[in-house]
Amino acid sequence: MAIPVVDLSYFTGGDKEKKSAFTEQLGKAYESVGFVAVKNHGIPDKLISELYEYVQQFFALPLEKKRLYEIPGLAGQRGYTSFGREHAKGSEAADLKEFFQYGQTIEGATEFSKEEYPDNVAVTEIPEFNSTLLQAYRHFEQTGAALLRAIALYLGLPEFYFDGYLQNGNSILRCIHYPPITTPPRSAIRAEQHEDINLITLLVGASADGLQILTKQGEWVNVTSLPEQIVVNVGDMLQRLTNNKLRSTTHRVVNPPPDLWHTSRFSMPFFMHPRSEMSLACLDNCITAEHPKAYPDTTAGEYLDERLREIGLKK
Repeated sequence: MAIPVVDLSYFTGGDKEKKSAFTEQLGKAYESVGFVAVKNHGIPDKLISELYEYVQQFFALPLEKKRLYEIPGLAGQRGYTSFGREHAKGSEAADLKEFFQYGQTIEGATEFSKEEYPDNVAVTEIPEFNSTLLQAYRHFEQTGAALLRAIALYLGLPEFYFDGYLQNGNSILRCIHYPPITTPPRSAIRAEQHEDINLITLLVGASADGLQILTKQGEWVNVTSLPEQIVVNVGDMLQRLTNNKLRSTTHRVVNPPPDLWHTSRFSMPFFMHPRSEMSLACLDNCITAEHPKAYPDTTAGEYLDERLREIGLKK
């Protein structure tokens, strides 16, 4: 499926007509599909390439070394999470993946607790890994903030509505490894169908095919993007905030054909979260007689905590 393609330079380039056209195109795509491919996104190709290199080096380490970076009590929010620990909401089958997570680095502030913002986990075997993760994290933040400004305008909000909530937001950069398949799997699914928790997810091109989305017609279709594009989808927090106006699309990762079972798949989604105190109460201008309020009020922090428990990362 060729998902809609948008050019972020239309929004950031200074031309009012192009900015307006981009805002409308992005909003309509998120109402109808929930996924877009973004070109001219501002994340350097060289940085993405270097990060993939270090990610592959990390997952190639022996399991006993990787487990040194699996820190009890962090609910997988920092460092390594071993194979089979996470499952989709509503599924008892573990996803066939291991991952490493890198979170927000608070600089010069004391108002945030270590419980909410624990230190990132440094991998001593790959000294460049953490500094590259930080660079990528900051670029993802900038690109995500620009997209959310366009979304704010589309929703009739002030352009910088989200900015204050995104500063020191609780976003996560997740580096995922789907290992080679060594025995016939019980299921054709590597990562069960799910919706993302956050506001939006930014995904640089995965190292292999496998991503599928569920259409409104109930059909699973493959999602592809060109190497110079990133895929960006709506998460449940934004769907909730907009009272289902913007669509958090169900998606999954399927296994490759048997002749490719010997290969790994790597993927690096950036889950863009606001600060925990942001209200996710449905926006007044998204509530109508035809679309009454669908969700009780909650905050981003409360909702994240609930979902981490549902997917098995938090007790």
